Order: sequence, then C-alpha cells, then structure tokens
Amino acid sequence: MPRRVRIASVNVNGIRAATRKGMIEWLDAADVDVLALQEVRATLDEMQAVLPGWEIVNDEALAKGRAGVAVATRMPAVDVRRVLGPEPLDSAGRWIEADFDIDGERVTIVSAYVHTGEADTPRQDAKWAFLDAMEKRMPQLEQASPFALVMGDLNVGHRELDIRNWKGNVKKAGFLPRERAYFDRFLGAAGEPVTAVDGTTGTGLGWVDVGRVAHGDVDGPYTWWSMRGRAFDNDSGWRIDYHLATPALAARATNYQVVRAPSWDTRWSDHSPVVADYTLGL
Repeated sequence: MPRRVRIASVNVNGIRAATRKGMIEWLDAADVDVLALQEVRATLDEMQAVLPGWEIVNDEALAKGRAGVAVATRMPAVDVRRVLGPEPLDSAGRWIEADFDIDGERVTIVSAYVHTGEADTPRQDAKWAFLDAMEKRMPQLEQASPFALVMGDLNVGHRELDIRNWKGNVKKAGFLPRERAYFDRFLGAAGEPVTAVDGTTGTGLGWVDVGRVAHGDVDGPYTWWSMRGRAFDNDSGWRIDYHLATPALAARATNYQVVRAPSWDTRWSDHSPVVADYTLGL
C-alpha cells in the first residue's frame, strides 16, 4: 500500500530555545514523520531530552553551542553518514545523511547547513569548498538511491524571486552570482550543458527544487527573516531553506508548504519550517 510520509526541515536557531518557545506544540500538530534540523546547538543527550520518543541521529559542530545538524524520525535509520568530503573541508555539524527503508523503498535524507559566508573573506572560502563538495556528492547520492532529498538551510537565494531586496544583495554572501551558479547546475537538466548566472558553464545534475515547482514563479514564499526591524511584518525575507529532491522522489511530492508563524511574537525561530508529503511504498 502506498504510504504518505511527511518530511519537514527547519533551522531551529538553537533547539532548546525553540522548544521553550513553541516548537513542540507545532511539531505535535504537524504530523511529521521525518524532521531535518539545522543549527541545533546541542548534544545528542540534550536533543533527546527535548524530543522524547523520537529516533535521532546527529552531527555536532566541533565548537560547543555552534551549528549542528540532525535527523529526527519515527523510525530507525538503516545507515548514517556524517562526512561530506575529505579534510580539510569544514563540514562538522553541517551535513548528515540518513538512509531509511520505507515499505521496501530506500530513501536518503540529508540535513544540511551551508556556511553563511562573507564575501571576499576566509568565511566565504569555506562556503565555496562546502558547495563544491555538495556538487560532487549529489550525483553519488542519486546513484546510490533514486529517492534522495537534500534539505536544510542552504544559505543561498537561487533566483531574484527568492529575496525581497535582491538588488541590494547582489554583492553580498547569500546572493552572489557564483553562489547562485551552483544552484543553476544542481537544478539544470541532467547531463545537459548549463550556462549559469555568473556566466560560467557546467553540467546540470537534474535535481528538483520542490518548493519552487510547487509555488511557481512567484516572490518567495520566504523562509527566513532578519530579527532586526520589521522584516517579518513586512515580509522582507529570503527563501534559503529548501527541499532539493532527485527527480524520482520529486515526482512523489505533494502539499509543499512554508509554515509561516501568524505573527512576529509567535515565532520560535528566525526560519520557518518547510514541509512536504512524499508518497512511498508504491
């Protein structure tokens, strides 16, 4: 029998703070089966204390209280990998892959937290290296399983539609043409030449931006808003949280949504969860 699996991703901006502010109430009502988390800033024991009853696999950052990614589910993973690329790649607390057997179909879930970066600094160099490693790893994921999903705070607005104030950010990390070019290749037709927004040429990987397919060519819907000023109230945000799916899995996606808080004071993170249903076990 086909089974609907609800999969969500959210940068919690510190899971202990998020659970104190209302995350658990949302999670209880959301009927989520698989939850990818970024910026958890907690140990496994601390995560298990605030998410009782969930199966959790995680990768902590080397520095305490920084970054951290995890996948929480209602079913045990059959395999887990925490290495994106060879040293000296800075990926600790930023990439975790978990494989699940869902009614006979093997599904790979990735929770990713890409560096924020800062143009023309070593922080941006770390981001370039991470995006390079992602571009190399994604075809390997699809080769291992036709059903793979890379989710998380990827810290890049792919298109002008993805940032309210895109004109003011073309020279800033998060909307640099070279950053956006990676997404042109991630989402370009598989095996076909891609001329990216920065003028470079490459080869498309054929992955699918589930959120953009669901909403079409509209502004947003945004997933992150600065805590400063009235960015949330004015919906002056960025769409930087994604479900990137292999074509086979994207074809099974329905009901994609960004769960925007009803008001600024009811937010439990500066990011909103992105959620979609996937039909598995066909």
